[in-house]
Amino acid sequence: MRAAAWAALACLAALPAPAQTADVCGREAEPCTTDTGTYHVALPDTPEAGMPAVLFLHGAGGTGRGTLGMRGTINAITDRGYAVIAPDGLPWRPGRRGGIWSFREDLARLETRDEGAFFAEIVADAAMRYDIDPDRVLLSGFSAGGFMVTYLACRTPEAFPAYAPVSGGFWRPHPEDCAGPVKLLHTHGFTDSTVPLEGRPLRSGQWLQGDIFEGLGLFRAANDCARPDASGYRTTGQFMRRYWDCAADSALEFALFPGGHGVPAGWANMALDWFEDVTALPQETGGQ
Repeated sequence: MRAAAWAALACLAALPAPAQTADVCGREAEPCTTDTGTYHVALPDTPEAGMPAVLFLHGAGGTGRGTLGMRGTINAITDRGYAVIAPDGLPWRPGRRGGIWSFREDLARLETRDEGAFFAEIVADAAMRYDIDPDRVLLSGFSAGGFMVTYLACRTPEAFPAYAPVSGGFWRPHPEDCAGPVKLLHTHGFTDSTVPLEGRPLRSGQWLQGDIFEGLGLFRAANDCARPDASGYRTTGQFMRRYWDCAADSALEFALFPGGHGVPAGWANMALDWFEDVTALPQETGGQ
């Protein structure tokens, strides 16, 4: 188990035994509260001890409860026996609901937080409440949540077993380099105009979204890939996928779909198949 999760678990030792069926902080309940934030949880119909989970980060202005409203995606995940942990970002604008993530302090709106520590804290909390296995958690997120996932994968690849950003990468200036090895699946829409593949300026050029392919180059370097071109290609439903065979204990893949800015149908099962493959988890049958 990762050190941060162990430390957080030690602080939570006095909590009651894990709830196997109670919806303590699920779709309709109040959020669970930790020292530094709040989160919601969706559980499989029949939760099992030591179940895996997807920690999914909402986009700008979103909420954890809103994440659980993505019924198709959430149900596809829980149908596979996974829990979904949906945290709340920090306040985005005064007087407005919804939050944002501290992926870069110079882009923060109102306040910042050590998001890596927050995520470790809520994974540990969810592990105590629901008997989730903290070593079997995929970190994913959409748009601004995808930005956060990408930056955390770059800074601390050991924090989670694998990372799966959707429609979100780096901002300019890109990091000089990333730590590695890392296991990362990036998914993006071909016609995304909110976070274009090439990036775009915001606020008259004050902020610049980065280039997705340049970001993949940073992860190739972190994974000690010998070549920039893909090692192979495959297609899963609407997803056109390319992958790189690089250093041991690394995995890097890019999945393109013919759509815009959103979490596409079929993503959950594709991402979980990939997660189970790269982390050597037993595969289960599911459908979306």
